Amino acid sequence: MRYTTLPNTDLNVSKICLGTMTWGRQNTEEEGHEQLDFALDKGINFVDTAEMYAVPFTTETLGRTEEIIGTWLAKTGKRKDIVLASKITGPGRGIFADIRDNLDFSPTSLEDALHKSLKRLQTDYLDLYQLHWPERSVNIFGVRDYNHATNEKWDDNIAEILERLEGFVKEGKVRNIGLSNETPFGVMRYMEEHRKGKRKMVSVQNAYSLLQRRDEVGLTEVLQMENIGYLPYSPLAFGMLSGKYLEDKKPENARVTLFPNYSRYSSESSFKATQAYNEIAKKHNLSLTQMALAFVNDRPFVTSNIIGATSIKQLEENIGSIAISLSAEVLNEIQNVHEQMPNPAA
Repeated sequence: MRYTTLPNTDLNVSKICLGTMTWGRQNTEEEGHEQLDFALDKGINFVDTAEMYAVPFTTETLGRTEEIIGTWLAKTGKRKDIVLASKITGPGRGIFADIRDNLDFSPTSLEDALHKSLKRLQTDYLDLYQLHWPERSVNIFGVRDYNHATNEKWDDNIAEILERLEGFVKEGKVRNIGLSNETPFGVMRYMEEHRKGKRKMVSVQNAYSLLQRRDEVGLTEVLQMENIGYLPYSPLAFGMLSGKYLEDKKPENARVTLFPNYSRYSSESSFKATQAYNEIAKKHNLSLTQMALAFVNDRPFVTSNIIGATSIKQLEENIGSIAISLSAEVLNEIQNVHEQMPNPAA
């Protein structure tokens, strides 16, 4: 395993982070514990979760992933062996209304979310606490274009949110704070408040893969200039970049087979780009999975790549990508495909 420092912190994190959102829906508690044991044995020390997991969200599985991590921590006593991150749910277009009365970052919501997460996780602190997505409307989750009208009624409360989060830091319940599904504007607004003396957001967790590289258009410049960590999720694009859905295949128990509404990476252009990337992998005797993950692992702006798996076999292959270094020839061929078919998954 390779390690790096999460910017602006004293946290030494593995370059691969264990994502957990299938635990409690596609994976049992026993399987979640098995994945944690396996990942730690392979050198992973960074674990990411969220209050709304398991995914897809249901009222019945709300918080179940955190509970599974919590029972593992209680059983093993390895809290100090991991860097643990979780998230508070932001507005979700009505999808997550059952989580609490108001899906916002008000004092009441933040208190409710954090303390329930700590209880489920059976810990008294989080190493990283993230805002799962902004209160304002942003073009994420497969939406390509920004809509001016949707934010006409948004009141800028960034300074107040930072003050509330800093209170958790002072209490010792949170060590660092970060963002998720955020845009260059949002990150810079938080940085503007940081320059006025507020606590700094140390990381951004966004979707990023061979099929979704739009953060390179503007956000990665912000990350570099402001020294902010980047935690890409969905580096295999819901499994599309494993190649298992090519040729109209619908593998049993695969996420998109089970939940066909998860179509963000299933457009015709995404299939076309995936096929092109698959040809590159075959030409260079690589698995498409490991080529896709190795590409993300070694982006200069990536702090830690959040991978997920539903089986130990998948997890082993995903973690194994850390040992692969793509040649200049492979990277050039990848770039050629990207230039012909940029960001097919928006």
